[in-house]
Parts: sequence; C-alpha cells; structure tokens
Amino acid sequence: MQDTTPDVIDGVALARLYGEPLFNLPQDLYIPPEALEVFLETFEGPLDLLLYLIRKQNFNVLDIPMAELTQQYLSYVDQIRTRNLELAAEYLLMAAMLIEIKSRMLLPVVRNDPDPEPEDPRAELVRRLLEYERIKIASRKLDELPQLGRDFHIAQALAQLDAEERLPEVGALDLRDAWVGILKRAKLNAHHHISREELSVRDHMSQILRRLQGTRFLEFTELFMERVRAGAGPAVIVVHFIAMLELARESLLEITQAEPYAPIYVRLAYTSSQPALE
Repeated sequence: MQDTTPDVIDGVALARLYGEPLFNLPQDLYIPPEALEVFLETFEGPLDLLLYLIRKQNFNVLDIPMAELTQQYLSYVDQIRTRNLELAAEYLLMAAMLIEIKSRMLLPVVRNDPDPEPEDPRAELVRRLLEYERIKIASRKLDELPQLGRDFHIAQALAQLDAEERLPEVGALDLRDAWVGILKRAKLNAHHHISREELSVRDHMSQILRRLQGTRFLEFTELFMERVRAGAGPAVIVVHFIAMLELARESLLEITQAEPYAPIYVRLAYTSSQPALE
C-alpha cells in the first residue's frame, strides 16, 4: 500500500523524536521504531483531508474523480484505524459518504426522470468543500494578524522620579510687563464728571414752529444743520429730533417726499392763523 501521508502539513511537525519536533524525514539517521511516532491526526477533520488530497493533486473541485479520491482517502483511514479507533470513526463516516457517491455515479441514468438534468451526486460534497475552504482561508488570515502575547507584548516601565520645584527667575522684562499692567489697572479708576444739561422737548417744539413760520417747505437736514453749525452737541440734536416727531404726532407738522430716495421736506400742517406753541 502506498503511503500518501505528507512530510509537512501546514507547518505542523510530522512526528516527534524523543519529544523534539520532526518536520522532515531523516535520510541518514536510524530512528528506533519506539522513538518515532507519526501524527496521522494532523488533519482537522475529514473535510480537511479531502481538501488536502484534492489541492495536492490539482483536482478540479467541481469535477472530482471519485474513484481515485476515494481510494486515497480509504488508504489514510486504514492507517489511523490501527492507531486511534475513536478518531477513525469520524473519518469512516465520510468514507461511507464517498463510497455512496461513487456508487451513485456508477448507476445508469433513468431516462423517464422528469428532470432533464439529474443532480450530480457530488454537488453536496462540493458545496461543503468550498465552504470549508473559505472558512479555512479566513481563519488563516485572522491567525496571521499580530496577537498580543504571541507576536508582541505591551511594554511596561516603572520610573521613580524625584521632582524638585524650581522658582522662575525674574528679569527686567518681567518687571516692565508687571509695571505696565499696574498702570492699565490704575487708568480704570479715573473719575468722570458728568454735567447735566437741562433740555426741554416743549421748548424745541416751539423753536421748530417759529422756524417754519413763513416758510413753505424746509429740507429735513437743514432743520438740524442749523443747530450743528451753531455748535449744538448730540444731546441737543436728539431732543430737536424728538420735538419734530412730537409735532408730527400731534398733526402740527407734515413730513413729505416727492419720490423714493428724493429729499425729505417738512412743513407746517396748520394755517397761518394758528398760533405757535410757547
């Protein structure tokens, strides 16, 4: 019987010689039979063994030669039966499945079958093999990723440092910046004397009415520019404007404009017989 056991299977030792792993069969070294133990259970299961046999001989997984594959598989099962009967039981179940598939392929095709294309007896086996291969490739890629404790370790170091407080050195520039800060804070304490100016809206209303007496129209800006040219401050101008709005509210003054963006004019809304406010 031909020995189809591979020398090296996925980087796993083929045997151990007095506890040491053996990856290749020695060529010029005599090994006592009791010192050499062959690991026939290096495969992870029946599917793993079938996939190995198919890939090693470059079989097309979609068109598996069942006769040759079954013969090689049974040769391996015969070897492990003598060593580990419990392990062989799982492989014997797959062997029965292979023999069944091989027998079904030898049966003639029934022509009166309504299905024009009968199902290939190998279809279920092919599906399981392809699915197992995808899972095996994915697990190998995951195993190649760096793992803590296997490929690298987390470095830890304990440092005992004695810290001594060091006071900063004060220079001329530090003194200058501190002095500038004190001056800025001192300026915030400056006192401002606010004088109160007595302004009367009623008085400015009378001034506007007197200004418009005898004038048909007066431009809006001119009504205030007279005060500006006289040296009036913002407070006087504001009160003057409020007085004009109060006259317009009491319908004593009209504010008109000929068209959009045209100059604004003011005029009296009452007749010349009406007296001005005092």
